[in-house]
Amino acid sequence: QVQLVESGGGVVQAGGSLRLSCAASGRTFNSATMGWFRQAPGKEREFIAAITWTGGIRSSTYYYADSVKGRFTISRDNSKITVYLQMSSLKPEDTAIYYCAADSRAYYSSGDYSASRAYAYWGQGTQVTVSS
Repeated sequence: QVQLVESGGGVVQAGGSLRLSCAASGRTFNSATMGWFRQAPGKEREFIAAITWTGGIRSSTYYYADSVKGRFTISRDNSKITVYLQMSSLKPEDTAIYYCAADSRAYYSSGDYSASRAYAYWGQGTQVTVSS
């Protein structure tokens, strides 16, 4: 069983930066996909970024939604305990609840890693509010 806990959300001024953390506990996987999604009021859950790895930390692949490319960066520590989402040049439209998700499978197609249904484990979410 895997537990995911997000932290780092808060209120930030437009143009500022914020780093979200997703701490994983319990079972870890040699191969996995971990992703970030967000959901704004009245809108459906949106894929933001994902990291996929196989063979422990020997290889990894990164994916980003077009809306955040060049502004957001997903990363992980070498122990695979924590995954981060570094957000820069934040805009008011980035305001949402951000969720961390994980699955024990390595995904390499957008139809998989960008779909919420592909992930077995989810955190509780952390609120990000970007003020103008």
